[in-house]
Amino acid sequence: MTFPEFPQPEPGEVLLVGTSYQDGKAQWDDLLDGIGGRREDGALVLGDAGVRLRLAEDPAWDFLHGGNVPALVPGDRASLPPVVVLADMTVAYGGEGPLLVDLVAIPGRGVRVPSARLGEILAVLQTGVLTFDDLVREMDIYGMYQGGRGRPAFPAPTAPAPRDFPALPSTEGVLLVRTSFDDEDGWRALLDELGGVDKDGWVGSDLDPDEIDVDEYPLTALVVDDPAFEGLEAGSVPALVPPKDHAPMVVLADARTFTDPGRPLISVDLYDTPGQPAVLPCRMVGSMACNLEIANMDFVDFVAEEGVQPWW
Repeated sequence: MTFPEFPQPEPGEVLLVGTSYQDGKAQWDDLLDGIGGRREDGALVLGDAGVRLRLAEDPAWDFLHGGNVPALVPGDRASLPPVVVLADMTVAYGGEGPLLVDLVAIPGRGVRVPSARLGEILAVLQTGVLTFDDLVREMDIYGMYQGGRGRPAFPAPTAPAPRDFPALPSTEGVLLVRTSFDDEDGWRALLDELGGVDKDGWVGSDLDPDEIDVDEYPLTALVVDDPAFEGLEAGSVPALVPPKDHAPMVVLADARTFTDPGRPLISVDLYDTPGQPAVLPCRMVGSMACNLEIANMDFVDFVAEEGVQPWW
């Protein structure tokens, strides 16, 4: 699947893009009423600061993910607004606020903001008083800026990527990406614990249904063992996932995987809050992938909350 480029915003404007459609019509739900504003020259002007939102609709953007956004914005990075705002499926089905996608610091990561505060937050982002890192640091476990439903036990890192990374492989399966290369024995032990790698580079591909523990469902994933991804962190992942054959989940094996009890892995949200990490023992990652695939649970159900014992 490929997506058409976004329209060129006027200087000072921020794009508000519809990415959920029904019968060819953008599902704005109550978002436009929630953010308020007045219509002026085809734009929606918000608040006293006069933030200008340019609405963009195209059914070809249906189910567009935040990580795909930076590649669709015309112009060079220096001339870009700091963010694009998405009215995505979460908004369409009654979610609490639109998704802001970073275009500058770590392109492709996302944060949700309350609809009623959108104009206020965009105004301070445009002046530089607030940065996208500030939004990330104050997310709750649902990815909402200054939300009230608990702080993540493992906050999303905000350090810029050490370098550019190549695109991740196209696959409709989960990706297991090695990002730390200091412990070869630990990496081999992890792969063995996950059932070993087959000739095509997959772990967990030859599952015997009669031997599966449904409480600790085994992980099936394509292994990416390439030093080009050394140092990759969660925020940079969404922009590296190709729009075609979109992986349902990307899992990172970083330094803590080889030092901490339970061999914890980092699952990266690609949908609700792109770039948000969930850190959990490797024995639980297969169950997470399975439950997300059948829509039995949401990503946030696996995000550990600060000061709260995880359910697993």
